[in-house]
Amino acid sequence: MSMRTPRRLKYRKQFKGRIRGLASRGSQLAFGDYAIVSLSGGRITAQQIEAARIAMTRYAKRGGRVWIKIFPHTPISRKPAEVRMGSGKGSVDHYVAKVRPGCVLYEMGGIDEKTAIGALMRAGAKLPLPTKLLIRHKDPWLAGFSGETIDASVDARGGESFVDPSRHVRSVQDKVKIIMC
Repeated sequence: MSMRTPRRLKYRKQFKGRIRGLASRGSQLAFGDYAIVSLSGGRITAQQIEAARIAMTRYAKRGGRVWIKIFPHTPISRKPAEVRMGSGKGSVDHYVAKVRPGCVLYEMGGIDEKTAIGALMRAGAKLPLPTKLLIRHKDPWLAGFSGETIDASVDARGGESFVDPSRHVRSVQDKVKIIMC
């Protein structure tokens, strides 16, 4: 499994930092026709990015094309178990991508809609953040809101939930069909 890590960094260790605000860059479809978008901010590890990519490509049977729109730039340090306090910061353990709400995480193209939706829902189940599907020319958030539409999304536990136009998220117990414009 090939993990994504930066080739070189100016500084080996970084402060934790805070994730505030909405995504301004990387919040629109750029390459494909289908995408998965984060609904909340957080950190996604390189292992989670790779696990979601593998789930997508396996479901699509290596058809179409996948674009990964995030990269784990931020190093996370960790001290070994049972080590006393002090004596400096721990060594770098893994890398994470900082994600803001509204950030496009993955895009897919060159594949039929049913397969793409299934692949992206499986990828969303691998991620620690609640996510939403985005479809070019069918999503009310891209083309501006028009009429009563409900858009299906996947939460962090892999279950389905609905996102209504007022952006209130509520879980759905039974299986539901994905409804787009």
